[in-house]
Amino acid sequence: MSIPELYSLFKESGGITTDTRNIFKNNIFFALKGSQFNANAFAEEALKAGCSYAVIDEEEYFVEGCILVENVLESLQELAKYHREQLRIPIIGITGSNGKTTTKELLNAVLSKKYKVKATPGNFNNHIGVPLTLLSIGKEIEIAIIEMGANHAGEIAFLCEISQPNYGAITSIGMAHIEGFGSLETIIDTKCALYRFLEKNNGIAFVDSNNQLLVEKSANNKRILFGSNDNCYSEIIHSSSPFLEFNLKIKDKESHRVCTQLIGDYNLDNIMIAISIGLYFDIDIKAIVEAIEEYAPSNNRSQWMESANNKLILDAYNANPSSIKSAIENFRSLQLKNKVIILGDMLELGEIAKEEHQKVIEMLLKEDMDVYLVGPIYSSCLKTENMHFFSNTADAKSYFSKNRMKSKTILIKGSRGLKLESLVEDL
Repeated sequence: MSIPELYSLFKESGGITTDTRNIFKNNIFFALKGSQFNANAFAEEALKAGCSYAVIDEEEYFVEGCILVENVLESLQELAKYHREQLRIPIIGITGSNGKTTTKELLNAVLSKKYKVKATPGNFNNHIGVPLTLLSIGKEIEIAIIEMGANHAGEIAFLCEISQPNYGAITSIGMAHIEGFGSLETIIDTKCALYRFLEKNNGIAFVDSNNQLLVEKSANNKRILFGSNDNCYSEIIHSSSPFLEFNLKIKDKESHRVCTQLIGDYNLDNIMIAISIGLYFDIDIKAIVEAIEEYAPSNNRSQWMESANNKLILDAYNANPSSIKSAIENFRSLQLKNKVIILGDMLELGEIAKEEHQKVIEMLLKEDMDVYLVGPIYSSCLKTENMHFFSNTADAKSYFSKNRMKSKTILIKGSRGLKLESLVEDL
C-alpha cells in the first residue's frame, strides 16, 4: 500500500496507536518492534479491541484488517512526513543537549496564550515520538512545537526531514550522550543540523547572542537574536528566594520583573527562547510574563519540593558534565542554609565517564556541604573521607531511611537511569 493510500485511511481513522493497552475506536495500530517485543504478534488483538486496521511487516501474523508493509517503523515515519506536508501551520523545532523539554513546555505555555498549540508530549522526542506527535496534529491546531532529541550522529537531520520545521532553536550544546556520538564535534554537527535545515528551507532560527558557538553556527541563517546586545534581554535578580527572578527588557518598551517557579539561573536561557519566539508570534508581553510565571515544572526537572523535614530541588531526569556543573554553581549561589548535594552517575559518557565523574568530585571538594554520590561510576573513583559513596540507589535509599535528615536544603541530580526520585520519600 502506498503512503497516500495509507494516508486516506488515516484521515478517516480515530488516530494512531502503537500500544494495545491504549486503543480508541477506529485507531490504526502500528506494530512496532523493540528489543524485548514484536508487536506484530498483537495485531489481531488490536483489531478485536476496536482498531480499524493494523499495520504489520511479518506475513505470518496477517489476518483480515491487516495492512502488510515492508517496515512498520519506516511506514510510520513516512506517513508522519506526508501528514506534515499537508499542514499549513508554523512548526517550531527545539533541540539541544540540556533544557529542550523545559524550553518546549515554556514555549507551549507562552504560545497557548493566543493560539491552539500542539507540543511534543512528555519526552516523545525520538524517531518514534516525533512521528507520533506529528500525526496527532489535528485541523484545529494553529502552531506545533516539536522537541527533537538525539543520542547518535545524524538523528536531528533525520527528524528535521520528517517534521520539516520552519522555525527552530538550539538550547545548548554540551557533552550529553557522548558515548553514542564519539566526540563533542559530532554532537555539535548533529545538533546544528537544525540550523542547516532551516537555512536550506528559508526558515528562521532563534539564537542567543551570548552563546558564541550558536552565533557562529547560525551565521548563514535567517535569524532573530536575543541577548544582552539585542532587542530582548534580561538581568538576573539575586534574592533569598530559591526561584529564578529577572528583569525582562525589550527595546522601546517598559521592563518587567518576572518571578518564575523554576530553580537555577541556567533556566534563563530556556525562558528567553520562549519569550523571543512568543514576541515574534505577536504574543502580548504581559501575557508572556504571565505564562512564564504560571509555569511550574512537575517532571523531575528543576522541581522545588518541601517534605516534612527538608526542602528539595529535584532534578533527576538528566545529568551530563555541563548540566551538573551548572546545577552545582547555581546551588552554591542560593542564599539557603544547611545545603546537601546528592548526585547520581552521569550515564552514556563512554570512555570519558570515570574522568568526568572524578572532575565533579574535585569540584565538590571546594564546597562546604555534605555530599552523597550514588552509582557504580562515582563509586569507582578516588574516594574522599568527607563524601558518602553508594554503589546504587537502593543502598542510598536504605541509608537515608535510617539516617534521617532534618532542616536541610537538598539538591538531587542524576541521570534518569538512577531513578533518584525514589529517594524523596526518605528525605
